[in-house]
Amino acid sequence: MDKDVLTVAEGHETLAFRFADLLRYHGIGFPGGVAHAFKAMQAAFPLLDEAPLQRREITVLTAFSGLGGRDAVEMVTRALTDGRMTVDRSLGGRDVLSEPPGPYLWRFTYRGRTAEVTIRPGHVREEFVRLGATPDRTPDQEARLTELKQEMATRLLALAATEIYEARLV
Repeated sequence: MDKDVLTVAEGHETLAFRFADLLRYHGIGFPGGVAHAFKAMQAAFPLLDEAPLQRREITVLTAFSGLGGRDAVEMVTRALTDGRMTVDRSLGGRDVLSEPPGPYLWRFTYRGRTAEVTIRPGHVREEFVRLGATPDRTPDQEARLTELKQEMATRLLALAATEIYEARLV
């Protein structure tokens, strides 16, 4: 699979999404979350079928509650609009550092098959987790967190999905 493209089908038409497409839909707030969802889908979809998946037949259960991830999954699958996406924070653990995989757990179901995708160690930096959990951040902390979100997206996009996420049928 091309590490820069995510392909699904809608009827007889094939739809190809690049990260930039998903980011345009989401906006600028959470590029790291968009990148995580993009890579999680890339890791899972080939396990579910060799052909592009019918986007409106994909069901998503995830511990990832971030807006970037939500928007990326919605654009590709329309699962949020169609009521096929559930966020359950209790699935993954409190955070990726103390209770892996933390929110970085995704289950994609398609035509009776489910692929579970969990983050591999080392892809979420401790500074990002700690700063993200800091209440009442200062303007300097907000600026640093914005930098870390973009750094994460850039770093993840350079890698194949299976280098970031472990995917298996469950």
